[in-house]
Amino acid sequence: MRWGILGAAKIARTALMPALNAARGAEFAALATGSERKARAFTEVTPHLRVHESYESLLADPEIDAIYIPLPNHLHVDWTLRALAAGKHVLCEKPLALSAPEIDAVIAARDASGLICAEGFMVCHHPQWHRVRQMLADGAIGDLRHVEAAFSFHNDDPANIRNRPETGGGALYDIGVYPCVTTRFATGKEPGAIHAALEVENGVDTMARVWAEFDGFTLSFYCSTRMAPHQRIAFHGTKGVIELRAPFNAGVAAAAEVVLRRGYDETRIERFEPVDQYRLMVEAFERSALEGAPFDCPLEFSRGNAAMIDAIRAAGGL
Repeated sequence: MRWGILGAAKIARTALMPALNAARGAEFAALATGSERKARAFTEVTPHLRVHESYESLLADPEIDAIYIPLPNHLHVDWTLRALAAGKHVLCEKPLALSAPEIDAVIAARDASGLICAEGFMVCHHPQWHRVRQMLADGAIGDLRHVEAAFSFHNDDPANIRNRPETGGGALYDIGVYPCVTTRFATGKEPGAIHAALEVENGVDTMARVWAEFDGFTLSFYCSTRMAPHQRIAFHGTKGVIELRAPFNAGVAAAAEVVLRRGYDETRIERFEPVDQYRLMVEAFERSALEGAPFDCPLEFSRGNAAMIDAIRAAGGL
């Protein structure tokens, strides 16, 4: 599958370019950017890369099969629809949309085109999360009663797109989506009542404290773009606790480890070989597009996550 990247965002350079260059059956073939300086950071690593000066030119390239979209959040839906209309498979950086109803148009366009379109939640492809899902299903901790999570980093640059409301900034859209998507992925359940308290600066949430009620268990988490880097998640059941030491950025924040505790004197640690979860996501996307294999994060699942974020924002007054 021949890939093009729409824009020269940092995540495209640091995460997706290495993943595309390493993925089996993938070729990173083209990039769209009007900046020679930004293009150079890609062509120095991938010398054969074709550089288009406009997004439209890349979408018109007949030698490109799939598009990855790492643009600012508010542009995701528009360019996803344009890419599908151009006959390209689409993998879009999260959040795919700034509200759940927007995803309905994307689902309709995907269905009409016969192409594959998905949101880039790489965590759904990491083996540690498939293991946690299996452990919960097997009753490793008895009945799940509560999930507790946190995700934070510090970024107070007012010019950064994460701190600008007009570009879809905010802690929830950037990192709050991860406790939501991993809890839903691991349990297969959707939330009911949601309560939230948000701290807002210049129209953008910089911290969220969230309480969500699921069938049989609850979820509490906080996320912040004004705190030191930190991440964790724990699933607390009637007979034990499952903890992930690097739930969202495994291999970056720490090595991927799943810890099972039963009481104070029984601990089992499962360690996972280092993997690039972005590469695994790309390979899974290609299997889905080329072979019809199920994709772990289809648009319908993404819509559920967007609906959860919508509910959290509404509960917090945004």
